[in-house]
Amino acid sequence: MKWDALIIGAGHNGLAAAAYLAKSGLSVAVLERRHIIGGAAVTEEIIPGFRFSRCSYLQSLLRPSVIRELELKRHGLRLLKPIASIFTPCIDGRYLLLWPDNDRCFEEISKFSKRDAHAYQRYEYQLQKFSKIMDFLLDSVPPETIKEMSSFSDWLKDKFNKSRVWARLLKHTLSLGQNDMVEFMDLVLSPTSKVLNNWFETDVLKGTLACDATIGSMARIDTPGSGYVLPHHVMGQTDGDRNVWSHVEGGMGSVSLALSKAAQEAGACILTNTEVSRVTVHDNGTVNGVLLADGQHIHSTFVLSNATPYKTFTGSTKINLAVDSLPNFRCLRSVSSETGPHHTSTIHFSIESMDKIISACQDAWNGLPSKRPVIEMTIPSSMDNTISPPGKHVISLFTQYTPYSPSDGTWKDPSYREAYARKCFSLIDEYAPGFSSSIIGYDMLTPPDLEREFSLTGGSIFHGALSLDQLFLMRPIKGWSGYRTPVKGLYLCGSGAHPGGGVTGAPGRNAALLVLRDMKKLRR
Repeated sequence: MKWDALIIGAGHNGLAAAAYLAKSGLSVAVLERRHIIGGAAVTEEIIPGFRFSRCSYLQSLLRPSVIRELELKRHGLRLLKPIASIFTPCIDGRYLLLWPDNDRCFEEISKFSKRDAHAYQRYEYQLQKFSKIMDFLLDSVPPETIKEMSSFSDWLKDKFNKSRVWARLLKHTLSLGQNDMVEFMDLVLSPTSKVLNNWFETDVLKGTLACDATIGSMARIDTPGSGYVLPHHVMGQTDGDRNVWSHVEGGMGSVSLALSKAAQEAGACILTNTEVSRVTVHDNGTVNGVLLADGQHIHSTFVLSNATPYKTFTGSTKINLAVDSLPNFRCLRSVSSETGPHHTSTIHFSIESMDKIISACQDAWNGLPSKRPVIEMTIPSSMDNTISPPGKHVISLFTQYTPYSPSDGTWKDPSYREAYARKCFSLIDEYAPGFSSSIIGYDMLTPPDLEREFSLTGGSIFHGALSLDQLFLMRPIKGWSGYRTPVKGLYLCGSGAHPGGGVTGAPGRNAALLVLRDMKKLRR
């Protein structure tokens, strides 16, 4: 049969696009190369009894519109809010523990600086204000100029749609006021280090907040424009609460499962173990469908690609661990094996100052895995008892920075891989003695592994850098920002399109809504 739309890749954005298109009455098929749906938002049992969120590992950025419109809660999505927000242990025995509660945050930061405790509340309030303009940008299709117009009516509608986007953006800008708009521009254009040095004096607080600007980014935090990633990582929400990064019951694959249920309920067909070889086109240059790796040709009117636009750059390494006990931190020792509030939070290592983050990044720029990697640890089993055996735990380590092709070895060498993993475990031992001895087994994904397993080109979790030259009208490149591509009928719907990476569902939703508009033109 001929489908209205084929979607390449059953990642969360592809599944979101499928759900929106199918709910509107289109015949839709999703074609997934792997044996399991979810792309980078997937739960897999690599070690018997332990279920890992192998790539993405926390939820905050999934757009409220996607959760609401696709009724993901009804389809089984359950978010688990952590008790504490961020825990940063220090080698000298001190620690910083941030909470969702403002008063507790004030008390905690006051241990280091009363001035910073007051400044932190103003800093959070400012980011909350900026989140409103970010919300609008995330949910909008960039006002890209359509290259070919079939009629004057189409030209007029295109002009109207673009004018409406710019008018609404101007309205949001004016609502901020000139002073706040200057502050917003300073935030997104400045180096992260400059922004945080202007706000705070405490090294450990600045290092903790700077870590938000490093996840998935290869830019040094002293690079102009790196400050943009700060609001990108705090603009999310959980059940209406801003800047709350929640665990997902059952792992991140539960996000994809809920999206797939919404899509299938609407009539979409989802096929795994179905690899697309190439997109096919008619002689007139419009999409004809796809050719599968087994030689089968499937016809469609539209094709949406959830794959990455090609861009290779240095990335991150994810390590998933099965352990027989919770880490016991030198700075916050526990007399029992029970879960503490800090275990439910995001835990940072080797970031007691911004200089340590810069040094770790510089190592990778020099072609070497960081001598002291920046590590973000989460323990989803501290709140979710469905993913590990009783008394044992699942731990996620997101480590930076690791070159795709290191100059001192290769990720294909088992001993080289083992050396990097042991380096990370030994670093954590400095803060939580005995951590290494608690490890039952682990699964490590280096940049080439992420590329091979999940089609993340170059190991880029964002399908391309979130740098200022690759945002909004320039994502992935100038002229392609509106999800349409030069091939008529072919659209981008993955994280390489606006608004970028993270488990947002926004590229899938926005691309699907655009396809529906274009479908109406065809049927006129």
